[in-house]
Amino acid sequence: MSWQLADARLDSRFLLGTAGYPSPDVLCRAVAAAGAEVLTVSLRRQMAGAGRNDFFDRVRETGCRMLPNTAGCHSAKEVMLTAQMAREVFGTHWIKLELIGDDYNLQPDPIALVDAARELIDDGFEVFAYTTDDLVLCTRLFDAGCRVIMPWASPIGSGQGILNPYALATLRARLPQATLIVDAGIGSPADAVTAMQLGMDGCLINSAVAQAADPVGMARAFGLAIEAGRLARESGIMARHDSARASTPVVGQPFWHAS
Repeated sequence: MSWQLADARLDSRFLLGTAGYPSPDVLCRAVAAAGAEVLTVSLRRQMAGAGRNDFFDRVRETGCRMLPNTAGCHSAKEVMLTAQMAREVFGTHWIKLELIGDDYNLQPDPIALVDAARELIDDGFEVFAYTTDDLVLCTRLFDAGCRVIMPWASPIGSGQGILNPYALATLRARLPQATLIVDAGIGSPADAVTAMQLGMDGCLINSAVAQAADPVGMARAFGLAIEAGRLARESGIMARHDSARASTPVVGQPFWHAS
């Protein structure tokens, strides 16, 4: 079933990162296997070195919508410059806002993040804000005009999965109008299922696919997991009970009827 992401109507809830694959060919095959319609790209990291234009050309050839990011930025000034360059290169007003405050775990700067989001929005960008799962910070970002908020499951590239499912469930309950895309830390398709069952609108995944032994197979696995998790959420998961409950009710004594 199609869904709304900012100003686009999409079928897939799987947003895929483009960094760290064994080759551009493997990346393109992973995109096809995932059924992804949105790809993230980093100007600051992927423009370095020769052949960068070839890489961007290959990514464009997938036909997916581009979501440039500001990975590697540590200040609002760097964010604005990178975002404006990305808008020129890719011809999109979408930007994934990353403003890192700590280089050890790549945690966003909670103070500068909101200010940078406001500046980007004032400059006409549709801001997809990468953040921690902190309720107050996410609320501030939403109030600043970020329609899409991207809370982490755990630190970027760690593969630790969802460390605080309560926090994600709380975000869903308290920000019903926001589009919530879980971003960073997802390690396996099981994590993606859990995220979707908690009420996330989608998942952005990079390392868990790119670093898999078979990125193409893993991309397909994540695509199926995200779809399954969403369907489970919409279908209504049964309530948990403290004790066993027979699935077949007892209506009396068993009997045998001779014909």
